[in-house]
Amino acid sequence: MRRRFSIKGKLTLWFTSFMALTAALCLGLILLVSGRVAEKEAFNILSLTVRGNLTEVSLENGALSLSPDFRFYTNDVYMLIYSKNGALLSGQTPPSFPVETELENGVTKFVAGGDGDFYVLDFWIPSGWEDGVWLRGVLRSADSGQMADSIFTIFSIVLPFLILLAAAGGYLMARRALAPISRIADVAETISEGQDLTRRIGLPEGRDEVSRLSSSFDHMFERLEQAFEAEKQFTSDASHELRTPTAVILAQCSYAKKHAGTAEEYREAIEVIDRQAQKMSLLISRLLDMTRLDLGTQKLKKERTNLSEMARILCEEQDSGEGGISLETQIQDGVFAGVDPFLISRVMGNLLDNARKYGRENGRIILRLYTDHSWAVLEVEDDGIGIPAEEQEKIWQRFYQVKTSREAGSGLGLGLSMIRQIVLLHGGSVAVESQPGQGSRFTVRLPVS
Repeated sequence: MRRRFSIKGKLTLWFTSFMALTAALCLGLILLVSGRVAEKEAFNILSLTVRGNLTEVSLENGALSLSPDFRFYTNDVYMLIYSKNGALLSGQTPPSFPVETELENGVTKFVAGGDGDFYVLDFWIPSGWEDGVWLRGVLRSADSGQMADSIFTIFSIVLPFLILLAAAGGYLMARRALAPISRIADVAETISEGQDLTRRIGLPEGRDEVSRLSSSFDHMFERLEQAFEAEKQFTSDASHELRTPTAVILAQCSYAKKHAGTAEEYREAIEVIDRQAQKMSLLISRLLDMTRLDLGTQKLKKERTNLSEMARILCEEQDSGEGGISLETQIQDGVFAGVDPFLISRVMGNLLDNARKYGRENGRIILRLYTDHSWAVLEVEDDGIGIPAEEQEKIWQRFYQVKTSREAGSGLGLGLSMIRQIVLLHGGSVAVESQPGQGSRFTVRLPVS
């Protein structure tokens, strides 16, 4: 299969070809301009030389008179003096100059000779009304072929080095320009092979296209890593937490098949299986919710929500009096915030459930809601068993449960972890203050705007 030319090679070839073409155009331009410049310079030299000698020539009593400063050959210009009839009076014509060239006053012209070309300028120097002499300047034209040969010789020496330099410079520029692309490709290959999902391109921030592409890839790699980590976490959590209810269900099925002999025994086995199945269903539902929050696939549907009204409704629904626990409220009127009402209601509900689950019998729960500058503050306080200081950071971990609870193991251990994720997703914070044997107070702060 034919090997494809690399982009660096293509850019280098294009840049080198462009430089070679530019050099060729410069050569043509130099040849064109040099000929015209040489011609203009020759005209200037001829004009200055001839005009400078006009005052050095005169005719006195019919005799030619030349001043001591007159020179017949100066600045490569031959000076010739003709009579009014066109006869050469003084001076020597250049070799191969056509002597029959017509005299024209003040006209600079180009004359072709037998062995080269000439520039000619004539002036009429009057003496009296009818007499006078002609002063002619003749300048041999530079050999254009020789000039072109010299330019070609110089270019033939310089051009190879110029092309080589252009090729090297083009390759270096292409390699430097494409280095970020190569880096992106290397990182993408590493991640696609599953070797290191934490790798990032890490180019400096900028406004050019490559920097934007790098930033987009880094963001994509970050989302990809989050997806893999969420999948690993979900698989680990599910396999770990579903093991116990699955084992209980299998054990109950085996027991019922071997030992159950009455309808009552079968009913008890089915009730155990039902409880464990319900627990598994709830666990899977919570794990899916946590995974959606991890991945950010559960988008916030924020709206201006009356948190005061939401808190009152939830408290009325959950004030069951179970365990002799009373629920008190201290709710400020008109507390509004831009939140997802469904998720925030889950935060309030889970905090109230935890307070009742870990509260002491005949105790009380206090729910407070108020504003503090630009924050809406929710506090749920109980006078239950409390949380030891060494465990207060652990309660936010998945599946962690305080073992001193009178209902230890009755929950899933996902409530507080989910609360924290929801609150952080809203740009807020959640904290706990607790003393063992005295109770706990959970504080949620949400931005009002």
